[in-house]
Amino acid sequence: MTTFAASRNLRARPDEVFDTVAHIDQLAQALPHVIRYEFLTEQTRGVGTRFRDVRQMGKREQPTDLEITEYVPCERVRLISVAGGTLWDTVFQVKPVGDATQLDLTMDAIAKNPLAWLMNALIKGMIQKALEKDMDYIQEYCNAKSR
Repeated sequence: MTTFAASRNLRARPDEVFDTVAHIDQLAQALPHVIRYEFLTEQTRGVGTRFRDVRQMGKREQPTDLEITEYVPCERVRLISVAGGTLWDTVFQVKPVGDATQLDLTMDAIAKNPLAWLMNALIKGMIQKALEKDMDYIQEYCNAKSR
């Protein structure tokens, strides 16, 4: 298993930050490389919600199916995805800190076969860099929205 982590302090209320990371309709506004999304369930919020987001990755589009498996309003949301032989377990944690909000991201990549383990090891730095950039986008979006 490989674990990735990133944190940011945002000048936004915890509920605004949580809504941004827990709801794909808002997250897609924060992340410019999410070019479209669709719900795979009738529900659009909370545990059991499944959706597909499509991200622009260079010249190609990369669809990813995700499911919300944990949802504690204004506190944390967990999203699970299986892609490329790897289980991706992502948790966004929101904590009030004075007049700001701390957003912590933890992503566990659990390879299900030796090839996936090797690929994950080779692209580890690229994944961390992409997560840091996503957190920068979320920070900019939330900070601008709360002004």
